[in-house]
Amino acid sequence: MAAAAVSAALARPTWAAAARAPGAWRPPLRRFLAAGIQFQHIVVEKKGAKQNVGLIQLNRPKALNALCDSLVNEINQALDSFEQDSGVGAIVITGSEKAFAAGADIKEMQDRTFQECYGGNFLAHWNRVSTTKKPVIAAVNGYALGGGCELAMMCDIIYAGEKAQFGQPEILLGTIPGAGGTQRLTRAVGKSLAMEMILTGERISAQEAKQAGLVSKVCPVDKLLDEAISCAEKIAGNSKLVVAMAKEAVNAAFETTLAEGNKREKILFHATFATEDRKEGMSAFVEKRKANFTDH
Repeated sequence: MAAAAVSAALARPTWAAAARAPGAWRPPLRRFLAAGIQFQHIVVEKKGAKQNVGLIQLNRPKALNALCDSLVNEINQALDSFEQDSGVGAIVITGSEKAFAAGADIKEMQDRTFQECYGGNFLAHWNRVSTTKKPVIAAVNGYALGGGCELAMMCDIIYAGEKAQFGQPEILLGTIPGAGGTQRLTRAVGKSLAMEMILTGERISAQEAKQAGLVSKVCPVDKLLDEAISCAEKIAGNSKLVVAMAKEAVNAAFETTLAEGNKREKILFHATFATEDRKEGMSAFVEKRKANFTDH
């Protein structure tokens, strides 16, 4: 949730200055008009040889991609657009080489009251990434702190650049994670490490994140996005219908008991036998040819 005020949270006052320095890396200043929506804080494109990968790039370089309310709303709008696009089979969310997202925009929330937060269900709309039916990959370079770490954990797969750092430093600001950090981090890395990170505000490296199970792949900084898009292309090349079923089955492991999860898996497995893509996939295997999925 927290950490836009990274200088206060982590005693790194030079981050924002470094992002503004002459010659510092900046994402391309393109904008994407989707469904008549003009985005201000993100860059949205289609990637891949078949243009079947949706890319959302956070683009608030001066704030190290701090997650202000309007940026989160734009992410949600882009996700809605890609969900409705039958040509898109997977989505990648990334930031800059300096920061995936350094946290929430503290200036936006510092004066909020309990009544406003509780009555307005503050941060509820941040959860949109986790409810997306299409697979979402986080390509994390640089800082993924507070809300940035929570955003990455809402994704289905996390790829990290070699210099990426993950953390939940909200405790240093006198609060706790509020967008799933205490829940998803514990499920990903276990109670002990999650407790240590959340109670101390300490960060872990990309290599430590992979060892702990938070990240599935660590890549060179300049190769990260290409690797994430390549993974997304592989996913998008499969049946979108069956991919959605597989994602639902895996997610059930985090939401239910083993018995209930196995029951859900069996129902979804049986459901694939009602699809044309299951018939095509098995026929192609038997006939030793490449399957031609039609998402039916």
